[in-house]
Amino acid sequence: MHSDLVASRSADQRDSRESRNGTPHLDAVSLAIIEQLQEDGRRPYAAIGKAVGLSEAAVRQRVQKLLDQGMMQIVAVTDPLTVGFRRQAMVGVHVEGDVESVADALTDMSEVEYVVMTAGSFDILAEIVCEDDDHLLDVINKRIRALPGVRSTESFVYLKLKKQTYMWGTR
Repeated sequence: MHSDLVASRSADQRDSRESRNGTPHLDAVSLAIIEQLQEDGRRPYAAIGKAVGLSEAAVRQRVQKLLDQGMMQIVAVTDPLTVGFRRQAMVGVHVEGDVESVADALTDMSEVEYVVMTAGSFDILAEIVCEDDDHLLDVINKRIRALPGVRSTESFVYLKLKKQTYMWGTR
């Protein structure tokens, strides 16, 4: 028992250190907890503890710390088609001027699920989830293209989603 407590405290101390690039360092136990939650976000802390070798209380503390640090979120992920959103697209945006202000404006749109500033042929990529083609046209034509600084857009409408996973977080 004492050795488990010492190991847990030692792991917590390692877990809270920052790596060389300034981001918090995750030890093997925290990575294993994240993997457990990626498989099933509703997995009980006792089951996670058994899998990673910690008590339920220690897992609860670790999870709370990961949430507080913004290192992970526990969310319900839906299939857009089953909840009435029949059209998805990735939109590439070419920007003149301040890319961040356009990215911020896109982030504020409820239909935009993902925004990334890139160094490729587009300045920004934005994933959009809409009810139908008319909704998608409205978002692109009247809202995105109307943003100050947007020079042009190119839309990539999803025909079929073959893979969507959130398991990349601990590789």
